[in-house]
Amino acid sequence: MINKEAKSYLAKLLATENITVEHRKVPTAFFDLKQRLLVVPIWNQEMSNDVLDLLLSHEIGHALYTPMKEWQNAVDVEKIPHSFLNVIEDARIEKLIKRKYPGLSQSFIRGYRDLINNDFFGTKDKDLDNMLLIDRLNIHFKSSHVESPLKFTDSYESDVVSRMEKLETFEDVINLAELLNIPIVTAAVDSHLNSNGYIVPGLGDAGDRMYGTK
Repeated sequence: MINKEAKSYLAKLLATENITVEHRKVPTAFFDLKQRLLVVPIWNQEMSNDVLDLLLSHEIGHALYTPMKEWQNAVDVEKIPHSFLNVIEDARIEKLIKRKYPGLSQSFIRGYRDLINNDFFGTKDKDLDNMLLIDRLNIHFKSSHVESPLKFTDSYESDVVSRMEKLETFEDVINLAELLNIPIVTAAVDSHLNSNGYIVPGLGDAGDRMYGTK
């Protein structure tokens, strides 16, 4: 039987502030940056102690390291998708809180192993290699506490993984999120080059006509 009161007290100590901890019927844990509220899910199947420690540790990472004003500006003003920002920030705060509290490393390992074994991320019957990059990054960094099932051989993707591993500041997070959020538009593929080695004018320059050139 998990002592929720003791866990809540421990969360306040680790967060180094009197945050509010509540247990609710929600899919997963989250931390409200503005209200300074840590919500722990109540699941139909009783949560293991390892998973609870993981969820608390992860959300305390947000309490300690995710800046509220900068986060809101990134989402509301810079229009960076919340999902992109959250996946990248998760990787940063987990690294930082394990650095601050080295003893939590085992909590992350045991907790993620438990979640993965119970297919919490819903990847059991999916072709991981065909998932969106942002989703694969999310799975990779959360699974890496145990053993990631993903390999990134493409040079661009490998570079993104490397940059995520080196994240230190929230500015680093924003810069990487903006890189991943660049829309790519393909108007058409030119069929061949002319005798002088130039692209034959046609639909291939539709992008210039649509968006202009700089």
